[in-house]
Parts: sequence; structure tokens; C-alpha cells
Amino acid sequence: GIAKTLTAKLLSQTLAVGFSRIQFTPDLMPSDVVGTTVFNMKTSEFSFNQGPIFSNIVLIDEINRAPAKTQAALFEVMEEFQVTVDGHTYRMGAPFFVVATQNPIEQEGTYKLPEAQLDRFLFRIRLDYPQLDEEKAILRRFRNDFSLAVKEQTRAVFSPQEIEECRSLVEQVYIREELLDYIAQIIHQTRNNGDLFLGASPRASLAILKTSKAIAAMRGRDFVTPDDIRYVAYPVLNHRIILTPEREMEGYDPQDVVNEIIQQIEVPR
Repeated sequence: GIAKTLTAKLLSQTLAVGFSRIQFTPDLMPSDVVGTTVFNMKTSEFSFNQGPIFSNIVLIDEINRAPAKTQAALFEVMEEFQVTVDGHTYRMGAPFFVVATQNPIEQEGTYKLPEAQLDRFLFRIRLDYPQLDEEKAILRRFRNDFSLAVKEQTRAVFSPQEIEECRSLVEQVYIREELLDYIAQIIHQTRNNGDLFLGASPRASLAILKTSKAIAAMRGRDFVTPDDIRYVAYPVLNHRIILTPEREMEGYDPQDVVNEIIQQIEVPR
């Protein structure tokens, strides 16, 4: 109820790319996600029917309502941008990325997501309820119009080709050797921290590298600074690290640990 689905849809409209939505449920099968091979009686040949994962922006609603078998269907496509069905490999179009919403694990009918799957998500962003002033603004917006007219008013501002050009520009952003060492130290500290049961993998290092370069470009620079790295550290790490049971019982938050790690490491000059 806080516009997660609407946000993903509007993003696809502004980028002029394909969009699909998959509602995860306890009875969802892997073939419902990636597709299935069927036999054509007329041609006496097998053909592949693509599943909803074949799009540019894929929204998975309530991702933790599906069992582990269905979750595993996402491993290959999120890592290698392809799916393999009956020995045949099918590539995704570009750009391709997955946006997922998740319910609190305490809710009935939810499953714990595997660490290997969580590691494949670039960020995890917590969306809280709106503040009082924001709630009032929502009410004013819908006071005389209950429709979501904003969807019809949204126009594309980027083409797929322009997206690829932006990605190329981000790749060219310079990051000096000392900052690579800074990223490596942050990740290494998550693996040697008494408050953590599980530290971050090398995927996290690469995620911080890529996103810090993207943030630098968005801020109008062609080089990365330590501030860029600190800015992306928490959204990159918070779903990749697991607190010890003792720290969870004490009410610790992953952000507390990430902040402590960053404060302990000397910032490159």
C-alpha cells in the first residue's frame, strides 16, 4: 500500500522498455516464471513459450511467498541474464533487471529467502509509511480524483539505446587504487566481525564499485570519492550480512554494524 508496484511501473514507462509483473504465491512453479517447452501437434516439433521473466523490468510482488524451488528459478537469470530450459539457453533482452517486494518474515505464509538469492540483488531499500505531512499530501492528491492518472501522464525520457550509453559513461568513471582498497577493507571487515553470522561476498565488493561510480556520475563527476562509497555501502550490504542471534535479540540493525565498520576504517586522502 505504499506505491511499490506503481513506482516500478512508472520507472518502466520513463525508460520506454518492457515491463512485466509476477505475483509470487506458495503454489507458483518455476515454469510459471521462466516458461515451458510444449509440443506442437501440427508441426510435430517442440517450441518454447516464454514466461513473464522475459521482459526488461520485471517486478516480483511478494517474492518471499514462493517456496525455495521457485526461488531457485531466479538464480541463473539474475546472475547471467539467461535461462536454460530442457538444455536450451535463452538470453534476456537489454536492459534487464528485477525489482522485488518482500513481506516481513513474521507474516503468515512467507519463506526465508536464500542467501544466494539475496546476494544477487544490488540494493535493498526499506520503504516506510509516509509522515503526517506526506499522508495529507496523498489525501489532497486523491480528494477529487480517485484514478491513478499519473500513469497516463508519464512519458518516456530515455530510450534503451540511451540507457546503454549512460552505462558506458558510468564504466568510464575513474576510481583510484586507494579507493579500491577502501572498498575491499569494508567488505573484509564484514567477514571478520563478531556481530555478524555471515559477511558479504565478492559480489558486494563489485556492487559497491559499480554503484559508487554511478553515484559519482549522477553527481556530475568523472571520478569516485570516499563519500560516494559510504553513500552506497548500507543499501548494498544490509541484505547481504546476517547478524548473530545474540545481536538480533538485542535489537541491533545491520545499519548499526555497517556504520561501525565504516567508522573504524581510515578514509583515504
